[in-house]
Amino acid sequence: MPWLLRDDKVLASVEVADSRSARRRGLLGRDGFEGVLLFEGTRSVHSVGMRFPIDVAFCDADMHVIKTMRVVPHRITVPVWSARHVLEAEAGSFARWGLTVGDQLEIRGEHPDH
Repeated sequence: MPWLLRDDKVLASVEVADSRSARRRGLLGRDGFEGVLLFEGTRSVHSVGMRFPIDVAFCDADMHVIKTMRVVPHRITVPVWSARHVLEAEAGSFARWGLTVGDQLEIRGEHPDH
């Protein structure tokens, strides 16, 4: 399982939306979500049909956080043209993790403590 890190500190487990159906489904149909969902090659997201608000981080090609926002259900974000990746987590997760604009994130395939 991949992990989201900042400064070698694990923030969350990562689920990668790596197929067309996974990208389309996203967090739809879930009542909550532990961890973070990663969309690669994405500049905007929607929360149409979602059951809970989400935190969204737009990242550049090097996984620098360039914009964050809270998105309530049934909304569509404006594209962030410089974004190349988008992270979605249950609302409140970014505050717990201290994730902010300017953070350099990393996705690792294994937990760094192993």
